Amino acid sequence: MNLLALAAQGAESGGSIVLIVIVSVVVVFGLVLSVFGFTYGSLWLQAYLSKAHVSIVNIVGMRLRQVSPRVIIHARIMATKAGIDLDTDKLEAHYLARGNVPRVVQALIAANKANINLEFERAAAIDLAGRNVLEAVQTSVNPRVIDSPDPTKGRSTIDAVAKDGIQLKAKARVTVRANLDRLVGGATEETIIARVGEGIVSAIGSANTHKEVLENPDHISKVVLAKGLDAGTAYEILSIDIADVDVGENIGAKLQTDQAEADKKVAQARAEVRRAMAVALEQENKAKIHENRALVVLAEAEIPKAMSEAFRQGNMGVMDYLHLRNVQADTGMRDSISGRDRPTESGDPST
Repeated sequence: MNLLALAAQGAESGGSIVLIVIVSVVVVFGLVLSVFGFTYGSLWLQAYLSKAHVSIVNIVGMRLRQVSPRVIIHARIMATKAGIDLDTDKLEAHYLARGNVPRVVQALIAANKANINLEFERAAAIDLAGRNVLEAVQTSVNPRVIDSPDPTKGRSTIDAVAKDGIQLKAKARVTVRANLDRLVGGATEETIIARVGEGIVSAIGSANTHKEVLENPDHISKVVLAKGLDAGTAYEILSIDIADVDVGENIGAKLQTDQAEADKKVAQARAEVRRAMAVALEQENKAKIHENRALVVLAEAEIPKAMSEAFRQGNMGVMDYLHLRNVQADTGMRDSISGRDRPTESGDPST
């Protein structure tokens, strides 16, 4: 009897333990369902009511794949309401690639409303390339105006010189539209601004006079627009309008003045060279004169010796000497009458 009582008590205690375990499991499962329903139930219900159905399993899988279910579901609902069917796998892939899913979906909706052919793959590629795909679509629908030159870069006008040497300062406004086919890999608006500036400088430089440009500023726009400056860029140029043209300095006259001043300095330098050469030549001639005078003095010093030798050898007599002195005296008298000083000869025996 004691054994049966113990067995009955054991059965009752075992049943209570099983009951407790079952109740605990049910409570935990209920709590899990409550948390899950509170966390994901609203998203699932929102997607279901919006006819953008996403299964509960898929929502849990998003969380396990570290994808925000709220972002994906809201994007899918937004696309579905706009009549665009998007697969959640594509949205998740773009999210995992660090893309901006809401902006891509908004761009697809804007393109669809504007009858622009834009696929999700191209929109995602544009977004991953660092471009604002929504802004690109908006620019494609509503063209934007770009100032050339860009005033934020520190320059307000494009300066060019016509053939007559007059400087002209121009401002241009370029109306562009985004080209979605060339948005990936296409040049940005900085390239457009640079090319337009180059075209304006070339058009003004080819004008014969600055008056032609002032009379027909639209000629510049036509010439620049005909060059196809939007090739290889992410934009399509619709029009180029010259906003303002002002007359600047007379660059031609300034260059001629500078050239004349430079020629003057060159001529002065050459004249200084010639003057220095003339001074040097004069000094050389003076040195030669002194050298020749020294030779003359040396030659005159030999005259007394020669006369003495002539007297000794009898080649010259006293009468010859007196005749020579008379001739010298007459010559000196004539020089004094004519006002010309005659230098004294060192060969005169009387000196």
